[in-house]
Amino acid sequence: MSRILPIRHQPSLPMDRLIKAEAPGAEAIEMDVLFVGAGPAGLAGAIELARLAKQDGSLGDLQIGVLEKAGSLGEHNLSGAVVNPGPFRELFPDVPLADLPFRQAVTGEAVYLMTEGGSVRIPTPPTMQNHGNYVASLSEVVRWMGGKAEELGVNLFAGFPVDSLLVEGSRVTGVRTTASGLDREGNPGDGFAEPTDLTAKVTVLTEGTRGPLSQAWRQWRGIGSPNPQIYALGVKEVWDVKKPLDRIIHTLAWPLPRDAFGGTFMYPMGPSQVAIGIVIGLDAKDARLDVHELLQRTKLHPLFRQYLEGGSMVEWGAKTIPEGGFYALPDRFSGDGLIMAGDCLGTVEVASLKGIHYAVQSGMFAARAIYDALKAGDTSGTRLGAYDALLRGSYVVADLKKRRNMRLAFKQGFYLGGIKSVLMTVTGGAFPGGQIHTESDADEERETRPAPPFVPDNTLTFSKVDAVFKSGNATRDTIPSHLVVGQDVSGEVADFYSHVCPAGVYERVGDELRVNPPNCVDCKATDVVGPRWTPREGGSGPKYRVM
Repeated sequence: MSRILPIRHQPSLPMDRLIKAEAPGAEAIEMDVLFVGAGPAGLAGAIELARLAKQDGSLGDLQIGVLEKAGSLGEHNLSGAVVNPGPFRELFPDVPLADLPFRQAVTGEAVYLMTEGGSVRIPTPPTMQNHGNYVASLSEVVRWMGGKAEELGVNLFAGFPVDSLLVEGSRVTGVRTTASGLDREGNPGDGFAEPTDLTAKVTVLTEGTRGPLSQAWRQWRGIGSPNPQIYALGVKEVWDVKKPLDRIIHTLAWPLPRDAFGGTFMYPMGPSQVAIGIVIGLDAKDARLDVHELLQRTKLHPLFRQYLEGGSMVEWGAKTIPEGGFYALPDRFSGDGLIMAGDCLGTVEVASLKGIHYAVQSGMFAARAIYDALKAGDTSGTRLGAYDALLRGSYVVADLKKRRNMRLAFKQGFYLGGIKSVLMTVTGGAFPGGQIHTESDADEERETRPAPPFVPDNTLTFSKVDAVFKSGNATRDTIPSHLVVGQDVSGEVADFYSHVCPAGVYERVGDELRVNPPNCVDCKATDVVGPRWTPREGGSGPKYRVM
C-alpha cells in the first residue's frame, strides 16, 4: 500500500499571470464597478447597486459591469439546490414569492442511514430541516437574475473570463480578460481575439469556489485565515423520471467509506424530473476514491433505483464546494479597490447544506458598501472595510459561527463526528470550547486502497466520457491547456488524479500522466489537491441548463 502527500506534487499559483502591475491599455473599457462572475453573488450585487443608484440619482449614470466566463449566463452554475428564499425576497420586494425562479416548495423530507443493500430512516437533524425552502435549478435562477439585471441597465459580458487583476501599488484598478482563438501551443490561430482590459473604481470578485483571482489576491496581500479552506466535490445528475418524488431525500454512510465526509441527495424538480447527487470531502484518505463512480453505484441502490428505472439522464455536472466554514473565512474581505463575495469567500454552511442565499446576501452587502464609498469618493480598503463589518455583523457569519466546528469534527471519522455534531447543535457551537485546527486538503496524506472494478451499464450508470457529453461540454479540441501540472508526478500520483477528477481529464498511462484539457468542466477538484486550474477562453467548459 503506497502513500501520497498531494502538496508535494502541487505547483504554486502562477502569480505572474494572475496579478499584473501594469497600466490598462489605451483602449480599456471604463466601468465604475466590475463584478467578476455572474453567479448569485455577482448578479445580486449588481442588481442592488443599480437599484441604489437609480433611487438616489446623485452618482449619475453609474456604469456597472458583470463579466462571466461561460458563453451564456447559467451555463457554469451548479448546485443542489434547496434554497432559502429570504434574501431573494429582500432583493426583489416587488416580485411575488410565486414568481421567483424556483421549481417548487419543499413539502416533505427524509434522511436515511444507508447500507449497501438497505436503508433506515432517521430523524431529520435540526440543521437539515427545510420547511419554507424551495427546490430550484441554480442555472435557471441565474438566467432569471441576469434578466432582472439587464432591466436595470447592468452591462452583462458573457464569454469573458478574467485572466488577471491589474494593480497599481496596493490598489486593484481593473482586470484583463483571457485571449481566445489560441492553438495548442498558445499561438494565435483562427478566430484569435486579444485580451480586453477593463478598469473600475471597485472590482468585486464573485468568481465562485476556488477562484484563482481571489486566491492570488489574498496571497499577494498576505491575507490568511484561522484555518485553511477545505473543499468537497459534488457530482450531480438530473433525470426525467416516470415515478414522481414527493420529498427531498438526504442520506448518510454508504457508499462512502467511514473516514470520508459527505452524503447523497435526491430532490424533486417537478412531477417528472429529479436531481440526484453525491458530495464527498476532498480530504478523503483513499487515494482511489472516485466521486463519479460512487454516484453511479448509488443509483443502483433500491432507495434511488425505484425512481430512476425507466427514466433517462438529462444532464450531468460537477463542482467543488467550500466547507471550511467560520474558521476558514479570510481575515479580510476587502482591500483597496476590491471586495470578495460569495463562494470565493467560503460562505457555505455545511451542516444545513446551504450557500446560495448567503452568496446573494453577501453580494447585496457588497453593493451597499460600494455605493457609500462611491458617494464619499473613497474606494480605499479602509472605506470598503464597511463591507467586512456588514457581513461579520450579519446572520451569514452568525450562522457559520454556530456550526464553526461541525464539519471539522468529522475529520476524526463518521461516528465520532456524528456524536460531536449533536453536542455542537445542542450547545449552539459552544462545544468543544475552542477552535478545531485542520490542514488543507492537499496536506492530508492518502493511501492507495484496493478499488473494486466498476463497469457502467449505460442505462442507469455511465462512464465519465458519457457523463461529460451530458454536461454539454463543447470545448474545442485544439484549445491550449489551462491546467498547470507539477513536477515528479509518478504513476501512483497520476492514478490519484484520475480518480479525483470526475470528468476524465487525467489518465494514468503506464507510469505517465496524460492530460485531456477539453474534457474539463471547471469543477476545480484537482486545483484543490493537484494540477492548478487557470482561466481559459470564453465559452469553454460545460453548458448547464437545468443544474
